[in-house]
Amino acid sequence: MRRFAIDYTQHFDRLAHAFAGNPNEKDDWAAAIGRAQLFPRDRERLHALLAAQAGRYASPPAARANIDRLRDPRTVAIVTGQQAGVAGGPLYTLLKALTAIRLARDVEARHGVPTVPVFWIDAEDHDWPEVRSVAVLDQELALRTITLPDLEGAGDTPVGRLVLDEHAAAAVASLGDVLSPTGFTADLLQGLAEAYRPGRTMAEAFGHWLSQVLGTRGLVLYDASDVAAKPLAAEVFAREIAEPGTTVSLATRAGEALRAQGYHAQVTTHPDGLALFYLDGGRHAMRFDAEGIRVDTRTVAPAAMADEARRHPERFSPNVLLRPLVQDTIFPTICYVAGPNELAYLGQLRDVYRHFGVPMPLVHGRQSATVLDAAALRFLARYGLPLEALQPQDEAGLNKLLEANLPAAVEDALQEAARAITEQMQRVMAAVPAIDPTLEGAARSTLGKMEHDWRTLHTKVIHAAKRRDETLRRQFMRARALAFPGGHPQEREVAFVFFLNRYGPAFVDLLEADLPLDPGQHWVVSI
Repeated sequence: MRRFAIDYTQHFDRLAHAFAGNPNEKDDWAAAIGRAQLFPRDRERLHALLAAQAGRYASPPAARANIDRLRDPRTVAIVTGQQAGVAGGPLYTLLKALTAIRLARDVEARHGVPTVPVFWIDAEDHDWPEVRSVAVLDQELALRTITLPDLEGAGDTPVGRLVLDEHAAAAVASLGDVLSPTGFTADLLQGLAEAYRPGRTMAEAFGHWLSQVLGTRGLVLYDASDVAAKPLAAEVFAREIAEPGTTVSLATRAGEALRAQGYHAQVTTHPDGLALFYLDGGRHAMRFDAEGIRVDTRTVAPAAMADEARRHPERFSPNVLLRPLVQDTIFPTICYVAGPNELAYLGQLRDVYRHFGVPMPLVHGRQSATVLDAAALRFLARYGLPLEALQPQDEAGLNKLLEANLPAAVEDALQEAARAITEQMQRVMAAVPAIDPTLEGAARSTLGKMEHDWRTLHTKVIHAAKRRDETLRRQFMRARALAFPGGHPQEREVAFVFFLNRYGPAFVDLLEADLPLDPGQHWVVSI
């Protein structure tokens, strides 16, 4: 992880200037609640929109009840979000949602205010390659990727509006071929087939699947690409256009301040850019100059373009800088649950929030975890091996482990031989110059050859140990494949459907009940 994310959780004082409060301080939560409750929002319109979307996702009663609670001006929200990917995406998507659910429950208990968890389905991105695949581990724990072919409009149309075709059913079937068959497989595949059926948009399919997995926990789903949602953000779009360049300038200045502290700026911007895209079948960057707002070859006066945003907000989409402002204009957000990479760009937005007059929420890091079965955990414990030793994809860690577990007599003898060779040859090198000074070089060369031969022998012993203890080798490789598939952290690589297939719905229960709400730690979960 980058230092920014580490300092945010471990040394918040270094970054306090960039955020609206410390999520570890009770008083800061109380202040965030007060700000969110006072800010005016069209809750009735939001309620109608969410209720309509819930019908498309077949949301269960718990989620619908939380939608109803949002009508109450006292109700606040814990929001998180992710792109609408195949089969729900990597494990961290589930961890984000569960963090929001847990936080909402805790805030309601500690502060006595109705608190609702919300999942923002980021469906307006055009990066189809980012969401078209799902990766799982097969029966041999090899990483396998199932990829949807290009859907009609892919690359031009927002991902959430792409309509699934017959290849969706084939992808679910391929997933079934790859996953290890368990008592949960049939129900899992049936649920996925229902969610990702042909004719549904990607946003609808993703929402339907999350609703199956988490809806009973009261998670409210929101599709940001829904045309009916755009009027709720029309004034934000209009102000961004009416004062072009302000958002980019403020975020750039904040990024420069972070760089001056030795951090990185997550978002790089164009000085003549707006934090908006224009939608007309495709997605177009918006620029400005002295003549007005430019979209491709068209140039429009800022006032006229701002008026268009008010009358036709469905033609506009926020970029990464403006999306949080839209989110917190629509929802009474007191906290956003972020991944480590999101933290940095949110740290560039405090002055942007002030500019728009929107209360900035607290930011809480998502839970972070690696899930290991009992066999992998026993292996790590037995040999005192730290989790991170499994990440390198070469055999250096395995060789070190094998070397550490050589029979003591063999290793002692080898080390003693190495010491004896060095000591005796050093005596020779000290003595021979008295006979002939040129012999010292020959003695050093001889020592080098002897050390090389010793290392060769030592390597042969290690290889013999590998052959002798193939069990240890298999255990190492198995634990590595599970914890760091392809050398990457499990939570970022493996889809959570892999764990649902392996452990069933109780897997979600376990994470919700046992995984601590401590963003400063990475947890190993053993099942």
